[in-house]
Amino acid sequence: MALYTTVTDAITQYTGLSPAAFFTISAMMVVVYKVVSGMFVAADAYVAVKREQQIALREPVQLGSITEEELRPYNGSDPNKPLLMAIKGKIYDVSRSRMFYGPGGPYALFAGRDASRALALMSFEPSDLTGNTEGLSASELEVLEDWEAKFEEKYVKVGQLVSEKTSTVVEEDQTKVD
Repeated sequence: MALYTTVTDAITQYTGLSPAAFFTISAMMVVVYKVVSGMFVAADAYVAVKREQQIALREPVQLGSITEEELRPYNGSDPNKPLLMAIKGKIYDVSRSRMFYGPGGPYALFAGRDASRALALMSFEPSDLTGNTEGLSASELEVLEDWEAKFEEKYVKVGQLVSEKTSTVVEEDQTKVD
């Protein structure tokens, strides 16, 4: 008990504050320190963030016509590849929105896919991750049109999806021309 009395007397004598006020202010200082220091990024984390920004800011690569299988690797799993997704067969580079469409993002399952049906239905069901819009109502098609307009306004179109058969025919035609 003597130690407690000595400490409380010392706090009052040196700070002019009651022990309760002193410990309250001390606790507040620790909280403020934690909040302010949390606003800054550690040096190694900064390098990772800077690299991710550079990847997102690079010039979009025009892919031309590719198949859905060829689009799959652009799902964000390889940080050196752009992040792509398609709506109604049009492929957009969504790399600058990696926090939404990249791994761990809320729309990550749309990356590397034609998400037309899922967007029209506002669905996160894997079975709806397709470009098939058959059977959609007029209001669902209108929702899809709104999504397409937003993507055209915000992202660069980098290619077009084609079916396997079409891409093979194009390759055969190019071979005959050469």
